[in-house]
Amino acid sequence: MFRQTPPMGWNSWNTFGGNINEQLIKETADAMVDTGLRDAGYEYIIIDDTWQEPARENGHLVPDRNKFPGGMKALADYIHGKGLKFGMYSSSGYLTCMGLPASCGHEFTDAADFAAWGVDYLKYDYCNRPFRIPSDLLYRRMGLALANCGRDILFAACSWGADGTPEWIRGTGATTWRSTGDICDSWASIRDLGCAQADKLLSGAINCFNDMDMLVVGMNGKGNVGVSGCTQDEYRTHFALWAFLASPLIIGCDIRSIDSDALEILKNKALIAVNQDPDGRLPLPLGGPAPLAFPGKNAFSMSRLMSNGDIAVGMFNMDDSTDVLFQFSVYDLGLDPALGQTVVITDLYTGEEFSPVEGFVYRGVKPHCCCMLRLRVIMQ
Repeated sequence: MFRQTPPMGWNSWNTFGGNINEQLIKETADAMVDTGLRDAGYEYIIIDDTWQEPARENGHLVPDRNKFPGGMKALADYIHGKGLKFGMYSSSGYLTCMGLPASCGHEFTDAADFAAWGVDYLKYDYCNRPFRIPSDLLYRRMGLALANCGRDILFAACSWGADGTPEWIRGTGATTWRSTGDICDSWASIRDLGCAQADKLLSGAINCFNDMDMLVVGMNGKGNVGVSGCTQDEYRTHFALWAFLASPLIIGCDIRSIDSDALEILKNKALIAVNQDPDGRLPLPLGGPAPLAFPGKNAFSMSRLMSNGDIAVGMFNMDDSTDVLFQFSVYDLGLDPALGQTVVITDLYTGEEFSPVEGFVYRGVKPHCCCMLRLRVIMQ
């Protein structure tokens, strides 16, 4: 499946782990509509590991009859009836991460079954793989199977960035690829995954998006990957960084009971627009904080050229204790004030509009916080 922009949706793993069932998935689809998340762009409802019986039957994967008594086709129909899309899970190994049957050696059979069930998205994990088969071949097999299954199914490769994934993933047919290990609902996890992107900025592209793992916004320390939880500022920074770097935006909290603060973050139209910009241009480093303001390495700023000629700028302070004064000039963005070029700036969280001061932009950012801007070029 070709995707011009990163997918958006919800996945069961972060909150529920193996505690999933048909009713939960239906209620989540209902909540996706009722909360306005569907209308904000979130369209996939994805079932993760533990949906299947512990053994194949006649060579086929079979949904767990206790968890999903109506079967996957009926569930897909329900989700499609809500104007949403249906996602499922398997692994490139013989078993999934939870030790249930996976797809190695059954790729074409499973792809055909997924198509018959109405699946629109396949998360394809890396657990329990056979080490005698090259990693790229494992993903090529499923990519080829999906390409020949008769249905457009988004192929979400989840090889954790291991074994040289960036070098071969585009050739497998994957629409997204996981560049990280699993996220947890803690600032330390968000910080580590975010800062690890420095050498991966050139590895994502349209139709092969760098996936930084699912969002933990709104989990508040609860659920399967709940650890300490985060502050609202930390969740805002988390969402902004994932959005800015064109990562898929896959919600992980229980949206049936989501709070208003989390909804406000997840439905931020301005940041979603940056994430979903159709040109999908790569971010560029934008210098850094003022030379004497920050002695460490956990602060960085980037810019992205948008399809309409605007420039998105993200400034991130991942440090635990030090305020950072970020600064850049319009010259750093490719403009020349001497020729009458300048910008009008909008803060994407507050909506505030302002202008550069003698060609420079200064923003102070507190620890664990960010500043997100969109700059419109004007001629004076």
